[in-house]
Amino acid sequence: MTYSIKEIYYTLQGEGAQVGRPAVFCRFTGCNLWSGHEEDRSKAICQFCDTDFIGTDGPGGGKFEDAKSLAQAVKLKWPNKGDSRVHPYVVCTGGEPLLQLDTNLVDAFHEEGIEVAIETNGTCPAPVGLDWICVSPKADAEIVIQNGDELKLVFPQETALPDRFEHLDFDHFFLQPMDGPDLVANTQKALEYCKSNPRWKLSLQIHKVLGIP
Repeated sequence: MTYSIKEIYYTLQGEGAQVGRPAVFCRFTGCNLWSGHEEDRSKAICQFCDTDFIGTDGPGGGKFEDAKSLAQAVKLKWPNKGDSRVHPYVVCTGGEPLLQLDTNLVDAFHEEGIEVAIETNGTCPAPVGLDWICVSPKADAEIVIQNGDELKLVFPQETALPDRFEHLDFDHFFLQPMDGPDLVANTQKALEYCKSNPRWKLSLQIHKVLGIP
């Protein structure tokens, strides 16, 4: 299988339960909830995405002809400090990574000693062997991944209220204020919701605050 990758880069995880953790981000092209083109946004299932996942022209991006070559490209982004206590860590994101991420690629990452996390909208089945699953539900999109490590809900979404997801089997439940012109108001709403519903924790996009990729 050929994998289409927008970009591969090394940074710190900026949100959720793994915030602050060094990670290689591997951004897959394509999404099943929006084309990525502005002229299609008003008709998309997900209308608030702020990520460029079109094409393969980002740093480290390209077409990878097999799982091994992609896993090796990710491994090269990890600093080689010779510390056996710290495993390389990749966050597979998008777009929607589960349109491409398969068991062969998960196995190839593991063969390189890489711990594998995924950030997904939860509408596609996940391959076995993932080390960390973060699902970010979108309004009006059916969730097929019913369990994982982290559920991170962009808030507020009119038809995706938090109590709709509380029956799912996740270890962490996060509200992340929707970015944009109403960010301050959305942050306050999320803060107040978490205070009133302590199962939920507040997730801020620290990478945007600090100005890192």
